[in-house]
Amino acid sequence: MGGKGRGGRARTQRKHFRESRENVWKRPKPDPNSANDNKDGNGNHWEPFESQSPAFNEYYKEQGIVTAEEWDTFIEVLRKPLPAAFRINSSGQFCGEIRAQLQNDFSRSLQAEVTDGDEAEAIRPLPWYPDNLAWHSNFSRMQLRKNQALESFHEFLKLENEIGNITRQEAVSMVPPLFLDVHPNHYVLDMCAAPGSKTFQLLEIIHQSSKPGDLPDGLVVANDLDVQRCNLLIHQTKRMCTANLIVTNHEAQHFPGCRANTNFFSASTAGNELKPRSTQLTFDRVLCDVPCSGDGTLRKAPDIWRKWNSGMGNGLHGLQVQIGMRGASLLKVGGRMVYSTCSMNPVENEAVVAELLRKSGGSLELVDVSNELPQLVRRPGLKKWKVCDKGVWFASYEQVTESCQSVAIPGMFPSGRGHKSDTHNSQLRGNHPDGGSSVDVSEPTMDPVHVFDEEVCEFPIERCMRIVPHDQNTGAFFVAVLRKVAPLLAATEKTSDQNTKSANDQSRGKLQQTITDADSVDLNATDGMGESSSEVEIDPNNQRDSNSANNNPPCKLPVQDNKDADGLDSTDGMDKPFSEADLEVVDNETTENKLEITAIKNNSEESKQPGDGEMDPKKCNGKRKLQIQGKWRGVDPVVLFKDETVIDCIKTFYGINESFPLIGHLVTRNSDTNHVKRIYYISNSVKDVLELNFSAGQQLKITSIGLKMFERQSSREGSSAPCAFRISSEGLPVLLPYITKQILTMSPVDFKHLLQYKSIKYADFVDAAFGEKASNLMLGCCVIVLGTGNTSSDVIKVDESTIAIGCWKGRASLSVMVTATDCQELLGRLSNRLGNDL
Repeated sequence: MGGKGRGGRARTQRKHFRESRENVWKRPKPDPNSANDNKDGNGNHWEPFESQSPAFNEYYKEQGIVTAEEWDTFIEVLRKPLPAAFRINSSGQFCGEIRAQLQNDFSRSLQAEVTDGDEAEAIRPLPWYPDNLAWHSNFSRMQLRKNQALESFHEFLKLENEIGNITRQEAVSMVPPLFLDVHPNHYVLDMCAAPGSKTFQLLEIIHQSSKPGDLPDGLVVANDLDVQRCNLLIHQTKRMCTANLIVTNHEAQHFPGCRANTNFFSASTAGNELKPRSTQLTFDRVLCDVPCSGDGTLRKAPDIWRKWNSGMGNGLHGLQVQIGMRGASLLKVGGRMVYSTCSMNPVENEAVVAELLRKSGGSLELVDVSNELPQLVRRPGLKKWKVCDKGVWFASYEQVTESCQSVAIPGMFPSGRGHKSDTHNSQLRGNHPDGGSSVDVSEPTMDPVHVFDEEVCEFPIERCMRIVPHDQNTGAFFVAVLRKVAPLLAATEKTSDQNTKSANDQSRGKLQQTITDADSVDLNATDGMGESSSEVEIDPNNQRDSNSANNNPPCKLPVQDNKDADGLDSTDGMDKPFSEADLEVVDNETTENKLEITAIKNNSEESKQPGDGEMDPKKCNGKRKLQIQGKWRGVDPVVLFKDETVIDCIKTFYGINESFPLIGHLVTRNSDTNHVKRIYYISNSVKDVLELNFSAGQQLKITSIGLKMFERQSSREGSSAPCAFRISSEGLPVLLPYITKQILTMSPVDFKHLLQYKSIKYADFVDAAFGEKASNLMLGCCVIVLGTGNTSSDVIKVDESTIAIGCWKGRASLSVMVTATDCQELLGRLSNRLGNDL
């Protein structure tokens, strides 16, 4: 239906994507003037990166990530490039056709390129992904770019990826959304969403059962810390063409709860009362794909080898716990939360999950998902692990010396406890506030691991899953599924173990390693397939798609003292109780993001709330005035579009059926409503959240919302058209079933010619009757639907197979209003569907 998933090029600023990350797999071109350019002093071929790390080997052997017998196989696979993987858009119009093309055409044609020692199949569906929608390629990205025999397959991947019919994504990165058990009516929060492949996947699931023109009852809120990575996220999800998405820009650990001011609704006029679903923003599902050290991506980012150290994981543990607890506080009782990382480190994985269970006081439980996705090979979570700081190992917190207490905190250990024995503590630590000063131990013992027995986690942590590379030729990943069984209450957070609280207090405010994403955001200038894009040149798949705005691609790991990327204390609040009251938190910790809590006027209508009720400052609990528009620095405001003259003109010109609601569902990003260039459409669920956000004083910093539906005509001829706005390519699939005017069916032959030549005079159409009908349309935007017969028909039937495009009806000719890439893809679809009939 116009190709769901199709849209114009993103408007992301080029400057955000100019700097490419070094391709560490790529060898430099040899210098023709130097015979030894690509060799070292011994005449051996030069290697562009390290493929081993003694520190890595020691750490993970000690942690027992894999058995000693399989260690060599584990390392061997880690040193091989990661095979390419991709996912078919399950809600896309051409999903079935693309799947059949892969199964019947490419599976056979690529088989000759399989070399000895490789897997038996060139491409194959991932056995654990439902409905054969995710595919594993036996070729690395470098092979796809360089092998001429793979050129047609590579071009296919590039084209379909750009259109939005497929998404390049690491196989294990597809796992977390599948365990969320998302339904079309769910409100889903993706806390650390960039670069957006998991968000796209969540949107697919929500839209999967939707019929043409219908919008699901659910939504996805995709959040990211970095505004530039938000742009990348918007670019990725733009291909989905959805009205059920909100993109926000907040620190995940301080994501706003948007508690509504109930007086806001009582101030609304009787005929336009706003009725959100609740008075605070909570979610049925929460995805916490948190910032991590990223050593599970070694096959894709081998530069991690030379930079790896145990401090990378230690420094992120506290932030990961904070994000997890914030996600739990935003989760509805009975809802499901997935915690995931692309790290193999138990300090970032099992230790964080155990700490979430402790802090929740029984409100969270680990879900046993061993029966879900049975063909996915996974390993149970570790019941015991150790903490390492600068080569010194600790089996329990009792072993931690005073100088290491700011790094190795109780929550990192399996038991999560602090001091078990004052006597032991005094003997081991010497001068310590909790007592004992007879022995001053400034250095750890030579073999501290064996001073005390190793701790074992009391929770059923084996219900977590760890995916290792050599089990199914993938990257590494960690996933834990949690269910909220009761509200988070501050009283349940308190522990009876006062020593634990004392130990945590000692760790707070001291030096802790953490990773900043300030200078390691990968904004690559390719399209994800190794080729340049005509409009926005990016490679979202060079991002660590298993990570988020809060995390850093692990190629650059600067360490800063006790601060996260925005200068906030990364240990602050680590043992602070979490409760449902935390939902009132507003993300205003940084000066530049503080709300200006004042009422502002923009034209006559902007002095009112969205419900057209006059704003009464006295009805704001006496604390602050309600904010009508967002004043977040660098982010355009979200303004309800209420110009009934323009809306009525649009409805009349296109004959939009009254069953498709426009009033109350249109927004713009321009506070000057007299000069609006683009109008966005929002679903009922997004509308509810937006109204809730208005009532809460604009706590959400929204960088993108809804679906671009209408655009103002910019051409000279367009200024004289009866309607000033045309239907956008992104919005056409949603609006198509409700259009009754300015719409015609076209024969396949003429449709093909229109795609090929882009513009055809009315007298030149093969079907003369169609040319006459087209010439009689009003000047401006029109919709052309692909017919089934040799002549045009007045009967227009819209279903899942309907192909339609937006066109411009000029004075002398009909011209397409879709991109060259869209035309190319549609021509291919016509050839597949109609074959020799064209």
